[in-house]
Amino acid sequence: MSIANLTSVSKFNMLGFPDVTEARVLLFVLFLGIYLLTLSDNLLIISIIQYDSSLQNPMCFLLGNLSVIDLCYISVTVPQMLAILVSKHKSISFVSCFVQLFSVVFLEGAECILLAIMAYDRYLAICKPFHYILIMSKGIYQKLLCGTLTGSALHSLLHTLLIARLPFCDTRINHLFCDIPPLLKLSCIDTHLNEMVLFGVSGVFVGLGPLLFIFVSYIYIVSTILKMTSGVGKRKTFSTCAAHLIVVTIFYGTGSFNYVRPKSSYSMERDKLVSVFYNVVTPMLNPIIYSLRNSEIKRSLRNGFRRCQFSWMI
Repeated sequence: MSIANLTSVSKFNMLGFPDVTEARVLLFVLFLGIYLLTLSDNLLIISIIQYDSSLQNPMCFLLGNLSVIDLCYISVTVPQMLAILVSKHKSISFVSCFVQLFSVVFLEGAECILLAIMAYDRYLAICKPFHYILIMSKGIYQKLLCGTLTGSALHSLLHTLLIARLPFCDTRINHLFCDIPPLLKLSCIDTHLNEMVLFGVSGVFVGLGPLLFIFVSYIYIVSTILKMTSGVGKRKTFSTCAAHLIVVTIFYGTGSFNYVRPKSSYSMERDKLVSVFYNVVTPMLNPIIYSLRNSEIKRSLRNGFRRCQFSWMI
């Protein structure tokens, strides 16, 4: 495509998995099953937090919002993947592609910051228990959530505008959805500015900054736990943090591989596999991990099942 015709680009073609034609039906069923399971898991978490008065606390409020983010995230990406697998027409309009790009980057950034806020919540609950209620009041954690969404929206808008200004020499996106690395691959001009912003803003302020905050928070948390004299108290306190640590490890591990790399090291075939785990499996695992490790959530689930069983027996 000549540079003179770049302004005529009105749609992109999503390649998806061009080499797995025989396994498309199997992949479709697999992704659909994961999608439906993720929807049900996250909706269940949101519902029990919303309607169980014993779960009206800051940590469960943040957990409910994490489920909302995961629910939105998988709904932005997986339907596109399913359509690619079964449809002969794999095109997506220019506007739809960049709406999807904005949504993906916005939700990823929001989850990064929210995980840091959850670490701060655990730090206060364990290290400053007598000040916890005063500091983490309803107004404070609502303001933290608003700040998270605002900062993530501005961060996403910056990337979206910078990529939208690029001239594209190709319209074939060798990926499953519109994301930063595959779109940078299509540009026929130098994308050094975009890569600098990706490393500087995303890598440092949205990625490394919250991760360091989480790391420092857990240094204080572990130090406080080690000072406890009761072995039962140590195990119970660490159990409240284990789910968060597992989610942080999975999310940041795959996320850093996806984004914090130079353009020259991108491998679309390998990155698509990582994206499947990052965008499909992780939102499914989050509510499962939290429901298994959080005693309040497990108790609420057991009570809910008992009520349903009792109502059915009547």
